[in-house]
Amino acid sequence: MKYYVYILQSQKDNSLYKGITNNLERRIREHNNKQNRSTKNKVPYELIYYETFSNRLDARNREKYFKSGSGREFINSIIIK
Repeated sequence: MKYYVYILQSQKDNSLYKGITNNLERRIREHNNKQNRSTKNKVPYELIYYETFSNRLDARNREKYFKSGSGREFINSIIIK
């Protein structure tokens, strides 16, 4: 099974959401259908970046990195403003 670490950007206020899933298309659809409590007020979302992993632990560690200070710097360096 593949796992995805993804970054979504709200088209409403440009805020970012970082998450992990094993079904990227379904997860993005859930966010945009307001099925996630923490993102429902900022729809629609656009996928701006993702990485694929072969196991959940590696994906979870990468998600934690993205939520850290250096991870946020990395994200800011890849976002086209």
